[in-house]
Amino acid sequence: MDLREKKTRRSITNAFLAIRSKKPLEKITIKELCERAEISKATFYLHYRDIYDLSDTLQLTVIKDILRHVQDPADMIDNPCKSSKEMIDGFYANRGMVNILFSGSQFYRLPEKIEHEIKEILFERFPELKNNIYANVRITYQLMGSFYAFYRYENSFGFDEVFSSVNKITALFDRNNDERTAENRPYQ
Repeated sequence: MDLREKKTRRSITNAFLAIRSKKPLEKITIKELCERAEISKATFYLHYRDIYDLSDTLQLTVIKDILRHVQDPADMIDNPCKSSKEMIDGFYANRGMVNILFSGSQFYRLPEKIEHEIKEILFERFPELKNNIYANVRITYQLMGSFYAFYRYENSFGFDEVFSSVNKITALFDRNNDERTAENRPYQ
């Protein structure tokens, strides 16, 4: 990517974030974005199909940055407390962007996109888990449950209390605390 293209993309991104921080995604027009970015519509369409493509691209960038905080995705299975803490650290490191890109109608896309990306990483590394119902349900349950618990209770009880509670519940998934017999562990 040459310098001019980088500047154009940065201009589009900055204009989008400025508008998106004040408006729902559905209300942003290409015309408004192009005026703010000081580009033509043709230039915009060289880079993105539509406003949703731009939003998806930026959302995915944030999700990948959140997941870069997770040192080993296998910890979702082997050490869920550690991976949950790392993911929460990633979330808080990106909270400003998350608040802009996943506000309003986009709110529920955050846990769905995180789940999708985590499963892609895990299933590439452990292909046998892809069709394993226990592994799929467990990952979804851990991610969605933690996400909604934080969302629902953080303002009422505070980060530390909610994190402690989520951590205690997540510890129930830890292999070391799993009292089931080895033959009942489909993820081994």
